[in-house]
Amino acid sequence: MALARQPIRDAIHRVMTTDSTAVPKQEICGILALNKPKGITSRDAVNMIQRWATGLRLGHAGTLDPLATGVLVVCVGRATRLISLIQELPKVYRATFLLGRSSPTDDVDGEITIHEGAVPPTLQQIETVLPEFTGRILQRPPVYSAVKIRGRRGYEWARQGTPQLPQPRPVDVYELKVLRYEYPELEMEIRCGSGTYVRSLGRDLAENLGTRAVMSELTRLAVGRFTLEESVDPRTLDERRWLEYLRPPIVAAQHLPQLRLDEASLRGLLHGQWPRCQEELVPGQKAAVVDQFNNLLAIVEVQKGSRLKPLVNLATPAH
Repeated sequence: MALARQPIRDAIHRVMTTDSTAVPKQEICGILALNKPKGITSRDAVNMIQRWATGLRLGHAGTLDPLATGVLVVCVGRATRLISLIQELPKVYRATFLLGRSSPTDDVDGEITIHEGAVPPTLQQIETVLPEFTGRILQRPPVYSAVKIRGRRGYEWARQGTPQLPQPRPVDVYELKVLRYEYPELEMEIRCGSGTYVRSLGRDLAENLGTRAVMSELTRLAVGRFTLEESVDPRTLDERRWLEYLRPPIVAAQHLPQLRLDEASLRGLLHGQWPRCQEELVPGQKAAVVDQFNNLLAIVEVQKGSRLKPLVNLATPAH
């Protein structure tokens, strides 16, 4: 088993400089950071890439509603196996809420009710309650959400006229910061973990202040190390240009310790065995197995006795 292989950029170069039909599609594997435009679904954005990536599997890690813009991470080829890992990464959002208003969807896409008697909170009052919504908190997802309730999505129940209240669930909110407040507009930056609904944060924050709120704008600024500044509008791409933005799978695992295994251990790992790790890692910790070119070969989880449990295998048959 050869442990070395050329970096993914070499395969991409061959696709871009030769007849793409002559290059095996399975060589194309990577991650795109898209800047999703407003007014389309996340699937619509993926479909824009699918036109050029025919025959390749594509998937996105973390849905953005049509109202929202910003970072949408799209995995291509074998990198789709990393979607669950990317979904676990922390997110950063910039959101605008309109106070003194409510809607069934908790945003401006629903029918808005203006509460004329609502008392505008002061900036000091808003900042005083922010600590109550940071850390590990219990949050009730919106009625219109993809959360499953008795086998069906929340939005499916709501659209048929029988809305169901989802059960509160724990989420992590690392930081809340007021960027601008000009009543009724409240603009905030939110750093949070997976599964956090920004609409719900605005709704609950307003209720704590004795008023109501709907979200009017949302931009995802970052997913882990995938940032808005490095993202590309899918509407600007074409059959060749999309490959220029394809990043190697290792970028999804840069937050993990990196391991290089000897040939026997790597062979065993890629065949489902649990080799021992020579590094001192904590049981339960995830790590990235890489080759000498820094290509990502696998994601593992450290077990007792320094055993490495394979979670994701990205290696090609050449390995």
